[in-house]
Amino acid sequence: MTTINKEEIQKFSNLAEEWWDVKGKFKPLHMFNPIRIEYILEKLKKHFDLDRNKNNFLSEIKILDIGCGGGLISEPMARLGANVTGIDASAKNIKVAKIHAKKNNLNIRYLNKSPEQMDVSEKFDVILNLEIVEHVEDVNLYLKYCCKLLKKNGLMFTATINRTFTSYVKAIIGAEYVLRWLPVGTHDWNKFIKPEELELKISNTKLKNIEVKGMKFNPITSKWKRSDDLSVNYIICSLKN
Repeated sequence: MTTINKEEIQKFSNLAEEWWDVKGKFKPLHMFNPIRIEYILEKLKKHFDLDRNKNNFLSEIKILDIGCGGGLISEPMARLGANVTGIDASAKNIKVAKIHAKKNNLNIRYLNKSPEQMDVSEKFDVILNLEIVEHVEDVNLYLKYCCKLLKKNGLMFTATINRTFTSYVKAIIGAEYVLRWLPVGTHDWNKFIKPEELELKISNTKLKNIEVKGMKFNPITSKWKRSDDLSVNYIICSLKN
């Protein structure tokens, strides 16, 4: 049993050299990053009672970033003091992430692994599943191992794309064919998951869903903002009791 979809891994391996090019193939993720980070930090601060005015205020927090790619989320978290482990099923992605972290003097543990290949005796305070569940082979198995790797009272963030007509128009036709933000074929609409479906799958792992928030792109300002509109991008924050 595996969560690895070899075709999906190959797609991202082919683009590995472009992770840190803000105008390249991963431009949408670079644009998306600030709003995701802001949301995650807000939740961590409140849940773990952290002082954001302190330098390295995440120093007591152990984070597992699954499907870390080139390290776009791992690095900002490490800069804030978190103990970060980034894992990815693509060896090329991990190589790029390691080189970039070394160049920036960041101590991040990067591993070429999927969650089911991790030692479940090692637990994390926070698990980040950002834009990953739509690319895995078996979502239920994937979430089962996420739950095993999360500490009691730990938080998990799962961000993905809804399966709606709007998401087909915006995330596939718009982003891949019209704006050319992403290579054609990056996403398969049939693999998108509706929030209620994902919430049920997460609940089945014994995690409690705390909040679901939408993320909406404003084409005028070219910025993302939080929203109650879940029709395209959304993020679920879950707690392990």
